[in-house]
Amino acid sequence: MMAPPATVCRRRSARPFLFAITVLLALAGWPEPLLAQSFAGDWRGSIAVPGAPLAVTVHLTEASGTLVGTIDIPAQGAEALPLERLRAEAAKIEFTIADTPGAPTFRGERDASGDKIAGTFTQAGQRLKFELVRAAAAAAATAGKFDGLQQWLDETRTMFEVPGIAVAIVEGERVLATLQSGQRDVAADQPVTADTLFAIGSSTKAFTTCLLAMLVDDGRLEWDAPVRRWLPDFALADAAVGERLTPRDLVTHRSGMPRHDLVWYGASFARADMVRRLRHLPLNHDLRSDFQYNNLMYLCAGHLAEVVGGASWEEQVRQRILQPLGMQRANFEVAKMMADADHATPYRRAEGATAAIPPRDLTAIGPAGSLNASVREMASWVSLQLQAGRWQGRALLSPTSARDLHVVRMPASSPVAAGASAEVLEIGYALGWFVDVYRGHRRVHHGGNIDGYSALVAMLPEAGFGFVVLTNLDATPVPELVVSQLCDRVLGLEPRDQRSQLVAQMRAAENSLPAARQRESEARHANTSPSLPLASYVGDYADAGYGPCRITQDARGLRLDLHGLQVGLDHWHHDVFAGRKDDGEAALAGTKVQFRLDFDGEIEGVRMVLEPSVPPIEFAPQPDARLADPTFLARLAGNYQLEGQAAAVALAGNKLVVTLPGQRHELEPRRGLRFGLRGLSGYSAEFVLDGEQVKRLRFRQPEGLFEAQRVD
Repeated sequence: MMAPPATVCRRRSARPFLFAITVLLALAGWPEPLLAQSFAGDWRGSIAVPGAPLAVTVHLTEASGTLVGTIDIPAQGAEALPLERLRAEAAKIEFTIADTPGAPTFRGERDASGDKIAGTFTQAGQRLKFELVRAAAAAAATAGKFDGLQQWLDETRTMFEVPGIAVAIVEGERVLATLQSGQRDVAADQPVTADTLFAIGSSTKAFTTCLLAMLVDDGRLEWDAPVRRWLPDFALADAAVGERLTPRDLVTHRSGMPRHDLVWYGASFARADMVRRLRHLPLNHDLRSDFQYNNLMYLCAGHLAEVVGGASWEEQVRQRILQPLGMQRANFEVAKMMADADHATPYRRAEGATAAIPPRDLTAIGPAGSLNASVREMASWVSLQLQAGRWQGRALLSPTSARDLHVVRMPASSPVAAGASAEVLEIGYALGWFVDVYRGHRRVHHGGNIDGYSALVAMLPEAGFGFVVLTNLDATPVPELVVSQLCDRVLGLEPRDQRSQLVAQMRAAENSLPAARQRESEARHANTSPSLPLASYVGDYADAGYGPCRITQDARGLRLDLHGLQVGLDHWHHDVFAGRKDDGEAALAGTKVQFRLDFDGEIEGVRMVLEPSVPPIEFAPQPDARLADPTFLARLAGNYQLEGQAAAVALAGNKLVVTLPGQRHELEPRRGLRFGLRGLSGYSAEFVLDGEQVKRLRFRQPEGLFEAQRVD
């Protein structure tokens, strides 16, 4: 794993070394300082620090006939550090960062154009090359790197059939350019602007880790203490993992829990409720052993921030991040975004066509992906990252915490880099950011994909550039293609155009779907039928982690409602049904639903593969709602005559208890008016009504079916 950049100088309150060796640069042979007015101005460039260049900006001015100056090092949160021992003669210049251990010194020479200085940087005996370019010349050169970019963007959008794209290019605190292509609403023929609001999806995660880092700076949170210190009731299915899990584990996808996304997708559970549900979700790895992307852990991190910070996650992000950055239109609610006059309509490509889809409300999972913003506002967020937590001279985050957010904590395969090329070296996951090396340059980034939108926020920290790409089409590779193109341009690399190859791969995948579905259909067991009439499958079922699901029946057959996600069900084979691909929620299309029968032919569970890395999730039948009503249960209580024996049913609290000679059993509600006998397998009791009157009580047991008549 690549080490983070070394420290070149100090903030006003600290003076770390760049290198461990301590040898001062010897200055000899130069005359007394002479003013060279041609050096006055702003210079931008970098020091060739091992691993990646370290961006710097030098400000030189004339004061009383003497050259004075300061230096900024955004990656270290250093701003306006004074320079001393400035010496300039003809084309040569030398200066030292004042009052800093190791005497960090620049000694260079201006080229014939007068716009470039190159030379040697020395600190504590270590010698490195540096280059500086006049800001005006650098700006002109940078601007030239974007020639033809609009045409390339338009072509790319058309090739991949993306309705609309917005792009922002940032250097330090400056927005170099914003570009737009296409439409935010195709039907209304409304163009995308730099202020169009898009859902940024999982790019929200970095806002959550930034908030946690602020709470760490406040002294109210610790990255590496157990979560239970602040959430005493927190638990996971593996008790040992739950006891050890830390806030840093929550946000680095190393909890041992797979995604389980259908717990939250479409659900309206409160965040505290979802955190409680975590203890019922199966894990498949030990803590910190494997990278497994997990939105639920980010939800838990947001809930933790709410408990520690004393306000909602949304309110804290708004007050501590969005408002200071001037992100006034950014919001967390789908309804609020859709009410904005300049918002992007979400689109999805399916079955070879692109169509508008309803936006997804992400309030419940907010800390993992609910932010909506424009590229113009997101540019301020990128600047904050590039400048080590500073924005317009104000520190929103300590430099230490800002750098910590970009330090890899878990080896990972980046979803962005996975489809890119061999030129991307994957490193891992930091705190809310993926980190890789793109063609020799460290890149920090995070994408976002949610219904109808794809986003990517990326930075080249050492080069000082950042990018925001927002689109209104889900699951498109275009944001990564755009960022790769921008990286090539700002770094002066030969662009690598993979568009045609990628389009061909996507079309081939689309064309292969019909054959794949046909092969799947051929695997069905032919000429089978359900064991029971369809009406027998209708009912309510529930799992402690995933929550409730309901099976209903309409003119086409059965339907599944998984806490709000609905899909029609076709009979597949035996007692297995499959979610229709043309009728309901796309996330459930093709999902197999298996009804499990007990020895008596009654449904005792519904199984679904909702998370492929763990066994199927089983939903238990839920009893008739009346069986939780003591008034109704009292009607079932009474005396029954069973084969010459008396059976007494009594109400104990809100439970029924049956007493036979020498026996007493608590009745556990099942489906209908059927009860199980607690602690006994293969035994049940079912009340039989005649209208509103209770007539009989049927006992099922291995020896047979016995009926007891009501004898009140």
